[in-house]
Amino acid sequence: MTVSVHTNTSAMIALQQLNKTNEQLEDVQTRINTGLKVNGAKDNASVWAVAQGQRADVGALAAVKMSLDRATSIADVTLAAGESISDLLVEIKEKVTAALDPSIAAESRASLNADYKALLRQIAQITENAEFDGANMLNGSLASSIRFLANADADAYVTLGVKNLSLGGSIITMAATSSLNTVTNATSVLALVNASITNLNSAMGDIGAQAKQIESHNSFVSKLTDVLESGIGNLVDADLAKESARLQALQVQQQLGAQALNIANTAPQVILSLFRS
Repeated sequence: MTVSVHTNTSAMIALQQLNKTNEQLEDVQTRINTGLKVNGAKDNASVWAVAQGQRADVGALAAVKMSLDRATSIADVTLAAGESISDLLVEIKEKVTAALDPSIAAESRASLNADYKALLRQIAQITENAEFDGANMLNGSLASSIRFLANADADAYVTLGVKNLSLGGSIITMAATSSLNTVTNATSVLALVNASITNLNSAMGDIGAQAKQIESHNSFVSKLTDVLESGIGNLVDADLAKESARLQALQVQQQLGAQALNIANTAPQVILSLFRS
């Protein structure tokens, strides 16, 4: 090998190796700092692209879950109101049955009628107040059912149906003007109350089934989100135990490389000994 003061091949090789070690060390430090083995497209373009696609799905599912959470809240409010109205119908039937007694005094009948009217007003108040986030499924303000997001592509839905519980409607058939002031009127109201109880039970059954479906789908979306996040982690997360061991090995290599470069840099000094007298 030619001995020259102009070209130090050993130093060049040592420097290249040290630079390579420094690059590897920088990569390991980045993985430790970020916790990711694939932090960008430069690290692994195909894996990064797959991970980004999954992250987009996770973000979309967060919006789906928000929609389903809103659906659950609306359904809960609707069911609570419906159950309260059902309890009131039970009380109303008791009042109506008592009003069918032809032997009661006029004062007692008037008291029963007043109680009946108060219960009807209470039903109307519950119906009007059964609202969550601007949605009332029971007062007839909505012309059709509400659809909520069911998937990340926003092309599938779960539905919560409208049930109009307004007085004198198809479910609560007693009108606000109905009365128990006579046995004849009480007889007519009793038939309406029985029909209303049957209608309401059916309506609440429908809403309960829809609420259960929404709850189950919400649970599925949560599990799906967890699975996707776990999958993303499998693709891009760094094994920090392995990276820690690799860091220590590279640090030793860096120190050895620096020593090798130092030795290579001092090699041209041998030339001086050739010219000593």
